[in-house]
Amino acid sequence: MPKSNLPIVMVSEENILKKIYLIRGQKVMLDKDLAEMYGVPTFRLNEAVKRNISRFPDDFMFQLTEIEFKSLISQFAISKNKGRGGTRKLPYVFTEQGVAMLSSVLNSETAIQVNIRIIRLFTKMKQLILDNKDLWMKIEKIEQHLVKNDEEIKTVFTYLKKLLVQENKPRTPIGFRASQKK
Repeated sequence: MPKSNLPIVMVSEENILKKIYLIRGQKVMLDKDLAEMYGVPTFRLNEAVKRNISRFPDDFMFQLTEIEFKSLISQFAISKNKGRGGTRKLPYVFTEQGVAMLSSVLNSETAIQVNIRIIRLFTKMKQLILDNKDLWMKIEKIEQHLVKNDEEIKTVFTYLKKLLVQENKPRTPIGFRASQKK
């Protein structure tokens, strides 16, 4: 396979992984982070998306709610609200499919190369989950077994406590008394 003359993109997998968040049960990336990796201002990225909005249905891209955004602010350092040069609008987030679609609306070579790295990483993450599916199932089975055993152990201890309480009560003697003859 011949090597291309494309520039080497200096975005590491580790940096990409740090910018993938779980929101609404989906792995997503913020518009701000993607724009930074592509080397464009966030408003330019969003402009390109809005010009091609039909390519970005809700399962490809959505805007965060105020609550989701505040939750993200508490998780990592996003700049403050209005008046300080920070984020003025609620950010958009892109799912894996949305990130893939971005390469069709951003024409820079950097954006294309970064997209390739991001999509490869998403694919690796999926493969890792699939490769470890059996392991996850075994762990779940062990957990269910432990829960069942835990309930049985609790029952045993309940009966043991009842027995201990009964032992402390004076018992009524049974049987015959032997007479003491000498």
